[in-house]
Amino acid sequence: MQGLGPALTARRLFSLRLPPRPPRPVGSRLSSGPAEAAEAGALERAMDELLRRAVPATPAYELREKTPAPAEGQCADFVSFYGGLAEAAERAELLSRLARGFGVDHGQVAEQSAGVLQLREQPREAAVLLQAEDRLRYALVPRYRGLFHHISKLDGGVRFLVRLRADLLEAQALKLVEGPHVREMNGVLKGMLSEWFSSGFLSLERVTWHSPCEVLQKISESEAVHPVKNWMDMKRRVGPYRRCYFFSHCAAPEEPLVVLHVALTGEISSNIQAIVKDCPPADTEERSKISAAIFYSISLTQPGLQGVELGTVLVKRVLKELQKEFPHLGTFSSLSPIPGFTKWLLGLLNSQAKEHGRSELFTDSECKEITEITGGPINETLKVFLSSSEWVKSERLVRALQAPLMRLCAWYLYGEKHRGFALNPVANFHLQNGATIWRINWMADASLKGITSSCGLMVNYRYYPGETATNSTSYLCSKNIKASEQVLSLVAQFQKNSKL
Repeated sequence: MQGLGPALTARRLFSLRLPPRPPRPVGSRLSSGPAEAAEAGALERAMDELLRRAVPATPAYELREKTPAPAEGQCADFVSFYGGLAEAAERAELLSRLARGFGVDHGQVAEQSAGVLQLREQPREAAVLLQAEDRLRYALVPRYRGLFHHISKLDGGVRFLVRLRADLLEAQALKLVEGPHVREMNGVLKGMLSEWFSSGFLSLERVTWHSPCEVLQKISESEAVHPVKNWMDMKRRVGPYRRCYFFSHCAAPEEPLVVLHVALTGEISSNIQAIVKDCPPADTEERSKISAAIFYSISLTQPGLQGVELGTVLVKRVLKELQKEFPHLGTFSSLSPIPGFTKWLLGLLNSQAKEHGRSELFTDSECKEITEITGGPINETLKVFLSSSEWVKSERLVRALQAPLMRLCAWYLYGEKHRGFALNPVANFHLQNGATIWRINWMADASLKGITSSCGLMVNYRYYPGETATNSTSYLCSKNIKASEQVLSLVAQFQKNSKL
């Protein structure tokens, strides 16, 4: 690839998964032994020299439109150098130095802020104040933004920046880098990617069994919700009564960024095994049997695009696409997992055991029945049982837990909040899109993942095309959650029966 250097072209630019590496102590040097320390020192000096040459200086405000762009080779040198760093700790160190040393000039910001405040206190023409505010905005732009901007113009540069952000997010998760400067740089890069991956640059593509083999392989590998078992399974997921769509970018045609799987059914599905079942795909599709579209899996294939609103746009585009293909179709729903429910429930049981020594999550009759089945104190025994999938083998225990876990799940989705929005990330995603929490389904996912992550529960988020815009605005602006009578009834039962 022209301009990217040999060290990077050896890699697939969108293959962002990195091998797991043990986290290093925050703030530690790259190595500790004498020889390693000398080598690390040389690498750090090389990093500083690279950044000094590659990161363009901020021109004076008056010269901002007259200063020539840095030579393409300077940006290409950064890309090549970065691509040659094999260790996650080394990449993290370079990104940390970039964030700390090439951000905003705080002295300039203070000076320009003082100028704006002074002008606001004096009667001045609007043009003078507006120019002062423009100077302040200019001073608030970090230097590394210029580097990212010029890299984006290289052949494959946008792909590289997606990968770089994936590395940055991984380094933060492993605590190889942290602090306000790194968080700020991540936010700046996320904002730039959001502009480059806005809907105008995205193409909606449908996957069929006749799609290129490479595309089918990528779709199969990227499936994060319900893993594809084999090629027959893949053929079924793109065949009759199924639809699969993805977004690609104009800079990388046929490269899936986010993938959505849809099942075309006669009613709103309440069980995922009925959708991803082990049976040969149907030969033909009878339109008369289709009355509902079920969104059952959405997967982001590029970790570096986390937080960029691709999924939201994809769901809306696919909904319109299905309405064109099936004008009679009026029922749209998801069948969604509830990640984090089991973890949240175990946390509640643990806190109840410590604070009260008894359960305040269950009614007296439920406590008695569950204790008889498990043979021990309800909080302690349920923590053990729900930490594995073995409990589903007891029909008595499954029946006894249905009512309490259904209402606890309803509260988790509807009542548990983070800054006023739904705590569960999948719920938050669909509610932002304007969906309604429509139905909670018991034992809807019997897979090991489904049992361990959400006690086998799944939820339908219903999309009413005429109400999604209103619901979305209400949720985003007023934090109001739209829910069905079933869900609200379960929430009321939780509030009545639980003593929290």
